Amino acid sequence: MSSPSTSGRRRTTAGGGQMARRATSTMKQASISEFFEKNKHFLGYDSVQRSIITAVKEAIDNSLDACEEHRILPTISIELRRIPNKTDRILMIAQDNGPGIPAKSIEKVFGSLLFGSRFHTIRQTRGQQGIGITGVVMYSQLTTGKTTHVVSKIAKDATALKMDIGLDTKKNAAIVSNRERIHGFVDHNGLPVEHGLRIEAPMKAKFQRGKKSVGQYLRMTAIVNPHATIRFHAYNEENELIDSFVSERVTDRLPRPVREIKPHPHGIEIGSLNRLLRDSSERNMRGFLRHTFSGIPMRAMKEILERSDVDQKIAPGKVTPEASQQILTSFNEVRLMPPPTDCLSPIEDLLIKKGLEKGVDSAFVSTLTRAPGVANGNPFQVEVGLIYGNSDVSADGPIEVLRFANRVPLMYQQGGCLLTKGIESVSWKGYGLDQPGGKGLPKGAATILVHLASTNVQFTSEAKEAVAENEVVMTEIRKALQEIGRHLKNHKKKSAQKAKTREKFELVNEILPAIATKASSLLGRTEPDLSPIITKIMNAVFCEDNVVWDKEAKLHRCEIKIHNYSARPRAYSILAQYPEKDGVEIIENELGGKREVKGIWCWKLETIPPNEEGVIRFALKGLAHNDWNSTEVFFRGAGDIIGASKIDEEILIEIQKEEERALEVAKEQASMIAEDAMESDQDNSGDLNELELADAMKGVLGNSIPQKLPEEIIDIHDLDNSGTLDQSEVEKAILQSNEPKEWRFDEY
Repeated sequence: MSSPSTSGRRRTTAGGGQMARRATSTMKQASISEFFEKNKHFLGYDSVQRSIITAVKEAIDNSLDACEEHRILPTISIELRRIPNKTDRILMIAQDNGPGIPAKSIEKVFGSLLFGSRFHTIRQTRGQQGIGITGVVMYSQLTTGKTTHVVSKIAKDATALKMDIGLDTKKNAAIVSNRERIHGFVDHNGLPVEHGLRIEAPMKAKFQRGKKSVGQYLRMTAIVNPHATIRFHAYNEENELIDSFVSERVTDRLPRPVREIKPHPHGIEIGSLNRLLRDSSERNMRGFLRHTFSGIPMRAMKEILERSDVDQKIAPGKVTPEASQQILTSFNEVRLMPPPTDCLSPIEDLLIKKGLEKGVDSAFVSTLTRAPGVANGNPFQVEVGLIYGNSDVSADGPIEVLRFANRVPLMYQQGGCLLTKGIESVSWKGYGLDQPGGKGLPKGAATILVHLASTNVQFTSEAKEAVAENEVVMTEIRKALQEIGRHLKNHKKKSAQKAKTREKFELVNEILPAIATKASSLLGRTEPDLSPIITKIMNAVFCEDNVVWDKEAKLHRCEIKIHNYSARPRAYSILAQYPEKDGVEIIENELGGKREVKGIWCWKLETIPPNEEGVIRFALKGLAHNDWNSTEVFFRGAGDIIGASKIDEEILIEIQKEEERALEVAKEQASMIAEDAMESDQDNSGDLNELELADAMKGVLGNSIPQKLPEEIIDIHDLDNSGTLDQSEVEKAILQSNEPKEWRFDEY
């Protein structure tokens, strides 16, 4: 007979097992669609006001990405129509001129969460997870019980394909109805559509105007996408227009195409490394490190394996967990190359300026695109803009902040965003903006724009409304904002000087001639030459600059005049900013001069006699109309020039040093890459033939020379006509194929 305590334990154990089995039997696998159906706030559908903005955002993002990938200038139309007799019900209609979606992919695109082409790629894109537009279908179905109507037309098809799509959340699959081919798919002008997409989704939502509205979202989108035409119309239940916004494209230049890159070792975690090792088809670790990652030349590959005590010939799948951890440690100990940055597509300062000038009425605009940087193995680039004299912003309140990540507006969680904190970290009082307490957002009729482009923007939450903390990115934002702050300070100083001098000049030129005329008349004498007297009274040197577009010659012409209203001769070095970039050339430059640093040209004006002027004229070739409409003038020399700023030699020297460092780094990287490429020299001839060059292109060389066939590369860069490339020719090919990048981080 069992003791009471023993039998009790048996009963308890048996009962516990039954309870566990019952609990286990009720467990079910939830699909990703079911999860988001119950947690729609993760996707941005947490209120009726915000839901419509989220839906429009997803439609716009898809349209812009599709158009840019297929090199189509986007034309996008958004309509919001209140559904009659339905409280808080809106029909969203989005139509674009993109490539359309092939018939076999429509169901997956609209009816399957996590279906997309970008999740496994490393390059700058707006969307990535493949959730966005399917989330719209899901939210529409969840809040109205209705399907989403889709019409798609691709160029090669004579007809468009239309269907109604719902979402089976248990299977994460589309439910399709009313599928048919149709004629008569037209655009907003009633013209036949060659290719494009139209979406009609009813949903529970609330239309509103103001800062957090669809209209504001689209205005912000237009600023950072100046190549797009965006039309927006909102209608009430009676089909009356209640709001509209039309932004025509201001440039025909599409964003630079981005290339997919391989992951960089500095951005890899142990779990990801183990997965890559397990799934690799490479035969040995040598091939695994060279072909799986960016930034690992042959020298670094050998050092990593030596430090990790891993044989080059071992298969990746046979690497032990301990060795894998050691490889990860070695990644951070060995000097690696930075990842390539052609995976980024910045807006560029000229186009940001165009977008801002189109969207905001202001007196002064300054924009800046920083050189690419790297944070945690992820390439990134910071761009900023400052508008001063914005008539839409109160002079007594805080400035307007426009935040963007990969060209997508961020409208919520402003206070918790790194981009906002970057603005708050700058001492704006020194640049002419009021900043009570010396911290926080400055006050004034101004707008500050910050754009972060990256292959992997780290957000604070799934809703992707605020950028997370990152010290390296913060430093870049601060440097960029400080530079445009200096531009604002110079602008305000010059404006004040010009206004004061102009008032004095006009006063002197009105009063003295009047006195001279009256006195000469009374005395019966000839009026004296007042120029020397006016010059003595003024005792100033004045700068006037002007940039105009020559429509016939398709040139921008710049004229800088230095007026010497002083009693002695003057001599200066005059420096002017201009948009230096690929394809832009200074011509008709009679005074010659020299390039001081990137974007600044310098001329010497040896002698400007009293009451005379020195004139500098030049033209820029290679820019489109409205790409350039003003210049910033600096000078070297004694005294002041009203309308120009004395050049800050320390800043100029720092820029020169950065350029020199960038060139040295570029040369060093080219040497490392060329050395790595020569490992493909199978016959030890000291040269690479086409087959050997093709093998070398599988390594880091492939990221360093734009996509060309090996025979094309040899044809262009074979200096000795040998039909092959030696190491020096490979090195020159790399340097000629890439602009030097300003890698400002010690680890690189």
